[in-house]
Amino acid sequence: AAAGLSYVGAYVINTYKSYDNFLQDKYALLPAVIIICVAVVMFVIGLIGCCATFRESRVGLGLFLAIILVIFIAEVSAFVLGFVYREKVKTDVQSTMRSVFEQYDGKNPESTVVDYLQEQLHCCGVKNYSDWTTTQWFNSTRNNSVPLSCCQQDAKNCTGRLDQPQEL
Repeated sequence: AAAGLSYVGAYVINTYKSYDNFLQDKYALLPAVIIICVAVVMFVIGLIGCCATFRESRVGLGLFLAIILVIFIAEVSAFVLGFVYREKVKTDVQSTMRSVFEQYDGKNPESTVVDYLQEQLHCCGVKNYSDWTTTQWFNSTRNNSVPLSCCQQDAKNCTGRLDQPQEL
């Protein structure tokens, strides 16, 4: 389990590099770091449990039980906090995404990240393609279209025009 958690934490940190323009807050990596720390602690606790079982030590098994109970309480607390603050996180991410979409010009690094995100997640805009109508890029191009990264992968002649929403 500790190895699996370590892999997940490292994967999240590695994936962060692709989306760091959207997650401007450096604390966004905190969950991944916590996951890796939990993996290390799990390994140590598992080692204590194995040693206590092998030696048939009542004190060691009691310590192991106490540690497991503390971890369970921490997990329940983390679940409750995640549930309580889910809307705040959603609002913060959407506002950050909107600000990155505002900086889109088709050439800058933020534009590359937006295009990559839309292609990888098969989406268009923050909520949908109509989000593009309020951006400076949309108003400056005056061609009533969204970036080509909004096009469906199977759409052959997609131009990103808003009068063809079935291709977006």
